[in-house]
Amino acid sequence: MSNKHTLDNEELAEEFYEDSLLLGIMASSMEAQRFVWQVNQSIRFDFRINDSLEIELKRKGRNYYFPVFEYQEPGISLTYYLYKNQYDGEYLLPEFKHLDFLWLLKGDLPDKEEEGLLIEDIKHIQGVQLVIPLTLEKMKNKLNLVF
Repeated sequence: MSNKHTLDNEELAEEFYEDSLLLGIMASSMEAQRFVWQVNQSIRFDFRINDSLEIELKRKGRNYYFPVFEYQEPGISLTYYLYKNQYDGEYLLPEFKHLDFLWLLKGDLPDKEEEGLLIEDIKHIQGVQLVIPLTLEKMKNKLNLVF
C-alpha cells in the first residue's frame, strides 16, 4: 500500500481563488514599477513589491520571473495583488497576452458598486486602456498565479 500524497491542482486552484476577484488590465506595456507608482499616486493604494511571492516559471529551458506587488487594506481582511503578465516574451496567462497586468483581490471582497468604482478608478490611471473582470472558466493557466 502506497502512502503517496498527490496534489490535486484543481482543488488547489479552487481554494486559492475562493473569495477572490481578478481583473485584467491593458496599460500600454508599461513597466511594472511605473504602473504601480501610478496606481499608488492616483488612487488610495500603497502597493509594495513582495519578493517572497515572486512567481518563477520554467519554460523553453529558461527561468522567467514575475514580480508580485501587494497591498493589505487596513482594518479589513482584503489584500490586493498586482502581477505583471509578461516577462521577456513569456506570459503568466498566455491566454490573455493582450493584458499587461493582473489585479487580484482576495478576502472580504467589495460589493458590486465598490467593484465598479475600483474599475473606474483604474481606468482613469494614465496609460490604462482597458480593465476587465476575468473568470476562472476562461483561464487555462490559473495555477500560474498561485503563490
